[in-house]
Amino acid sequence: MKLKDKNGVTLIALVVTIMVLMIIAGIAIYSGREIIQDAKLESLRTNMLLIQAKSKEYVEEATFKMGISPDDSKKAEVRQEVYEQTAMLEKADNVPSEFEISDTSTCYWLTKTAQDNWGLQDIELKDNEKYLIKFDEQNQIVEIYNTLGFDGKYSLTGINQIKLSE
Repeated sequence: MKLKDKNGVTLIALVVTIMVLMIIAGIAIYSGREIIQDAKLESLRTNMLLIQAKSKEYVEEATFKMGISPDDSKKAEVRQEVYEQTAMLEKADNVPSEFEISDTSTCYWLTKTAQDNWGLQDIELKDNEKYLIKFDEQNQIVEIYNTLGFDGKYSLTGINQIKLSE
């Protein structure tokens, strides 16, 4: 009995092909994961920048209403009027310790009502996610914090320091 030449795929060729496909799949999955992480980071950063831009309008309004060299009682009165009544923010009594904020007297939570009135309805919050706004009228600065954060960073300043995958 004579063996004929058989055309087909040998077992070794099949194993090599499968291994190459597994390597390609591994690279694709890793790259896809990085792209998703980058998109999440950019989404969070964009939301925080939008909130910061809108918040700065209220800092300017409060600064204007306080006038030159206001005393502490005038500052508190203006803050309550502008931030709580006009902007519809909620005074932040319980600020998470990971935010590392020493003076919480000018910290406010972004409420759903404020979000809607500010035109930020497209910002979707996950469970237990909130945005905290820290106002500094004297230096015309607003810092935004997110309770979920990203990669151990919770403030917009910290998140801006995170580099995207390249």
